[in-house]
Amino acid sequence: MNGKQVKLFLVDGTPGGLTTAEITNWTGHVLSARRSDLADLLKREEVQRTGVYLLLGDDETALGDTLCYVGEADVIATRLRYHANSQDKAFWDRVVVITSKDTNLTKSHGRYLESRLIQLATKAGRVSLENGTAPPTPNLPEADASDMEYFIGQLQIMLPVLGVNAIRVRKAPTPVASDPVEAPIFTLSNAKAGVHASAQQIDGEFTLLAGSRVVPHWHGVGKATSTQRAYAGYRARHESLLADGSIVAEGGVGLVTRDIVFSSPSTAGAVALGRSCNGRVEWVSPEGTFGSWETRGVDEQSSP
Repeated sequence: MNGKQVKLFLVDGTPGGLTTAEITNWTGHVLSARRSDLADLLKREEVQRTGVYLLLGDDETALGDTLCYVGEADVIATRLRYHANSQDKAFWDRVVVITSKDTNLTKSHGRYLESRLIQLATKAGRVSLENGTAPPTPNLPEADASDMEYFIGQLQIMLPVLGVNAIRVRKAPTPVASDPVEAPIFTLSNAKAGVHASAQQIDGEFTLLAGSRVVPHWHGVGKATSTQRAYAGYRARHESLLADGSIVAEGGVGLVTRDIVFSSPSTAGAVALGRSCNGRVEWVSPEGTFGSWETRGVDEQSSP
């Protein structure tokens, strides 16, 4: 088991407010703040350092309903003041500042991190990037590049803890004896609707896999008011995935072009089928239903 101790400190004592985040024995330091807390953020010593930052904002037309801009600066505070007073990046309502506690990040390190974070965000496909260009990754000495890749690896753990999934990519499996068993691939089919979808639980998230075939348009309706609300949500999610290219409708079928993370197997199933779905029953693998896999070993545990 490779556990990590993540230390969060709510500076003003409120969830979602100014927050510092660290991992034990890691030189990196992360600050998260609402735009409304920018004045307090700019008073902190960390934003006088060299580093990178993410500007985040909600947008229903964006991937994952989130717009993101990745930037780097010699003095992050200077850039944040500029963004606060410019209409060029008016979308953001949250900022994440990434620096080093030992102040050893240089301009070259910052540019390396900026380039790699843009690459990872593009690969992850969880946000829409507001960066006009994707700068090439600068050449660093071998040891420095290795240090920066380790730094990025820690960020991929830290940022999701703060609710920021911009660079959360699917990791290649590296099984060792103590690792949990990888989840099987579950399928969901409806021949009449042309649906044949595959999904897997990856890093605790139910993920509809690229290459799945789903309904090209969502036509479900409900009679009860609560059902109508639920169906409206499923339809909106399906339409947003069509709009951003995650699902491409062609030949009477919707083709999934990238891995898509859902909040539950039932939501994934509803988007795939065009109707409500009990995901824990209808997603199946050779080992049984998703529900039976999810509760595996529970009945085997002895009472204390």
